Amino acid sequence: MAATPAPSAVIELLKPITWFAPMWAFACGVISSGQSTHGQWPVIAAGVLLAGPLVCATSQAANDWFDRHVDAINEPGRPIPSGRIPGRWGLYLALGWTLLSMAVAAALGPWILGAALFGLVLAWIYSAPPLRLKKNGWWGNAAVGLCYEGLPWFTGAAVMAAALPDRRVLVIALLYSAGAHGIMTLNDFKSVEGDRRMGLLSLPVQMGSERAARFACLVMAVPQVVVIALLVGWARYGHAGLVAALLVGQLALMVRFLKAPRERAAWYNGTGTTLYVLGMLVAAFALRPLVGGA
Repeated sequence: MAATPAPSAVIELLKPITWFAPMWAFACGVISSGQSTHGQWPVIAAGVLLAGPLVCATSQAANDWFDRHVDAINEPGRPIPSGRIPGRWGLYLALGWTLLSMAVAAALGPWILGAALFGLVLAWIYSAPPLRLKKNGWWGNAAVGLCYEGLPWFTGAAVMAAALPDRRVLVIALLYSAGAHGIMTLNDFKSVEGDRRMGLLSLPVQMGSERAARFACLVMAVPQVVVIALLVGWARYGHAGLVAALLVGQLALMVRFLKAPRERAAWYNGTGTTLYVLGMLVAAFALRPLVGGA
């Protein structure tokens, strides 16, 4: 067994596929800030790096370390239980990525450092005992939704404004974070049996597949209805119409998903969730002239 992990195993541990959501939300924050991007691309690039390959990757490494015993049963081929990340390297990598994330965040300013620290704390208490928020789907999904959508959005807007973002930006970011709770519930359908055996109370375990699926759909839809109402109230009628159209598309897909939730959760995650994040982008563009002219 190698004394140090291979680079390929480290990359697998950090799960690049998961970086998309916070990087997308960060981009929405940049757009919604109303600030010109001229001359800001180095800062924006650093923020994207912070949102995805640093903070999100830290959460993945920490989660795999504290889940190594569960993964040895459910997914023995993953880097830590398979031995491709030997010894305590999983923990060392999680700690090292935490420190690197803090250093980059500090260079971007106090608001970004504060957001990053909050996100890193959530990342660790999500997986690590004694709190281990993931033991209960209500708390765990809320933490992940906030880290994946709200905090990166806030960070993107704060990077551009170099200050606390406009309250309208904060409200929209929080609404999409709330909706992401439903997206996280969709992710739990793939591991119902393993969660049940290991005592992890995901919402599909607590509520049953059909009720959890209906709840996930409701949680995703309601915040978008509020976003639409707010955009109408702010006279952003075209953007409100686009978000509404994207929501109608999601509702149509939800009908098919609810007929067989366990079998179609991954399918809906790849279709309905895509429409959800496109709505985020539309809302960000709607905010841009409002905030820029404030």
